[in-house]
Amino acid sequence: MAVVKELIRTEENGSISFGNYELAQKSKVSDFQHQGDVYKVKTFHEITKLERNGMFVYESVPGTAVYNLLQDGSTMSFQVEGAEDAQITVEMEADTEYDITINGADAGTMKTNLGGKLSFSAELGDAVAEVKIKKC
Repeated sequence: MAVVKELIRTEENGSISFGNYELAQKSKVSDFQHQGDVYKVKTFHEITKLERNGMFVYESVPGTAVYNLLQDGSTMSFQVEGAEDAQITVEMEADTEYDITINGADAGTMKTNLGGKLSFSAELGDAVAEVKIKKC
C-alpha cells in the first residue's frame, strides 16, 4: 500500500484513510468533512494523530499510514503500515474491556482507562497489519 499522499481521504466503502509516515516535516489537514463529522490529522515520520470533532481518535509513535478505519459503538477496524514497529493508542469507551486481534492473531483482552484510551504495539517494518478491536 502507498501512504496517504493527501493526508486524509474518504474511501469507497465509507471508511477513512490517513497518515504519511514518509514526511520529514509535520503536516496537517483540518476541517475534513466525513459523514457529518469534522476530522483533523497531523502526521509525519515521528507521529500520526487523528481527531474527530475535536476529540482524540488515534495516535501512533512513530508515524503510520492507516487505511479503511471504521468505527461504531463497539468495534474499530483498520489496516496500519509503518517503517518500523509502532505504539498505537485509540479512543474507545471508558473503563471497558476489548478483544484485540492483529493479523487474525489474538493479541489479548485489554481494559480502557477512565479516559477511554487503549494502547498496544504493532509489529510493522513496512508491512501492513490488520487490526480489529471489539468490545467484550
